[in-house]
Amino acid sequence: KLMGLQPKTAHVERDGKELEISVDDLVMGDIVLVRPGEKIPVDGILTNGQSSIDESMLTGESVPVEKKSGDEVIGASINKTGFFKMQVTRMGKDTLLAQIIHLVEQAQGSKAPVQRLADKIAAIFVPVVIALALLAFAFWWGFGDSLGPLPTSPFLFALMIFISVMIIACPCALGLATPTAIMVGTGKGAEMGILIKGGEALEQAEKLDTIVFDKTGTLTSGKPEVADVLLSPGAVLDTDNLLVLAGSLEKNSEHPLAQAVVSEVKKRGLRFKALADFEALPGFGVQGTIEDKNIFLGNMKLMEEKKIDFSRVRDDLEKLTGQGKTPMILSVDGNVEGIITTIDALKPYAKETVHHLKMMGLKVMMVTGDNRKTAQAVARKLEIDDVVAEVLPAQKRDEIMKQVAQGRKVAMVGDGINDAPALAESTVGIALGSGTDVAMEASDITLVTSDLRAVPQAIELSRKTLAKIRQNLFWAFFYNVLGIPIAAGLLYPFYGVLLKPVFAAVAMSLSSVSVVGNSLLLKRFSPSKF
Repeated sequence: KLMGLQPKTAHVERDGKELEISVDDLVMGDIVLVRPGEKIPVDGILTNGQSSIDESMLTGESVPVEKKSGDEVIGASINKTGFFKMQVTRMGKDTLLAQIIHLVEQAQGSKAPVQRLADKIAAIFVPVVIALALLAFAFWWGFGDSLGPLPTSPFLFALMIFISVMIIACPCALGLATPTAIMVGTGKGAEMGILIKGGEALEQAEKLDTIVFDKTGTLTSGKPEVADVLLSPGAVLDTDNLLVLAGSLEKNSEHPLAQAVVSEVKKRGLRFKALADFEALPGFGVQGTIEDKNIFLGNMKLMEEKKIDFSRVRDDLEKLTGQGKTPMILSVDGNVEGIITTIDALKPYAKETVHHLKMMGLKVMMVTGDNRKTAQAVARKLEIDDVVAEVLPAQKRDEIMKQVAQGRKVAMVGDGINDAPALAESTVGIALGSGTDVAMEASDITLVTSDLRAVPQAIELSRKTLAKIRQNLFWAFFYNVLGIPIAAGLLYPFYGVLLKPVFAAVAMSLSSVSVVGNSLLLKRFSPSKF
């Protein structure tokens, strides 16, 4: 899936002609032409033109990044608006996308299989039982007569004792203890929309002490929404009219911030106005004419560029930016009328999920490619203390490795391609089902829905399943420890009690039934409500 992101062809400029060639035929220094809507074929530097680039599949940043001449562009990211030329600087294995692929492969290959507790017990238990059975056989054959009359010959009596010990000590229950609980636990998880990739993921999830969340698309919706519509002092317009002008201006734009404004206008049931002379200003905003009025909507740089005084709202802009919001200033005929802010809304139950995880004794962190102010604003709302922002996919992976190196058992929760290396490197990778196929492939647990409450539920389920495994191992071992001395004839000289092979077989079967029955109790598991 990662490899499939890279486009197969590229438009290059050679000897004054435009040619369409295979990406494999590009050479270092080639000038590549990229039109709106196209994927950037390889890494390079923008040499001519400017545009907005959607890098969300690599960085997690929900808002397209404005690029101008001299800026670096990343292969497989999407050109949203303008036409530009770029010079190839990295190809093949050297591109950022190729490095992410390598990181995922490396992380997936480095995981060692967990040794089953049952295997360790059985490795010691089986030889010990065989030795005990042989000793019991030798004892009764050699010294049976000296302890009193036997019901049959010493050899046959010793052989019966040997068979009884071997049957009752058969580690069937020991062998069933782990797989039955895992089968029921993973099945219960599937019913709850939690897909667990086997016993290893369950075992590791039970040991977790740190949960690291991606922000965009995981804790937040990944789609900007209008948060505030504020009028400037002395404004002529009211909030509805301000929104109508902004929405009418943004209606033709594909920018996510523009779509947020248009959606808000529709949500309020307002009508758009006729627009003339529309122009997108990459890196700044948009402009157009509505009812013979010259309208600008954009950032502070646009106001400065057009020499529009926005000093009346400067304090508001700083305050809103500090809250992690993205402000857009609207001016009509050179007068600032107000500000519209957008914010990437938190997902339902995000705050409750973080609180519940803390109550479970887990450390909660956030690692994101988004800008620091936005990340810190989201973290404050969610009461997350540890935030690492403005990181690339490789740095997310490095942060996970840093936590693991400190001896922590870390779960990474993410949804995007940019999260894949971190998901693969973590102790347990948890991918949201609303995310990308690559994220789900690199993870150990996939949540079918994007409901964050499934994260603590998956950990609770793993804890319950491992508790059942330990109970099963205890009872299986207890049966054997209790039954072996009786089968070996320890009580026969004193009480005449003898465990015949047929009864030993029944006792051994019952131990297996009890283990399976105990595992099936997991089907009644119900996660904590919050």
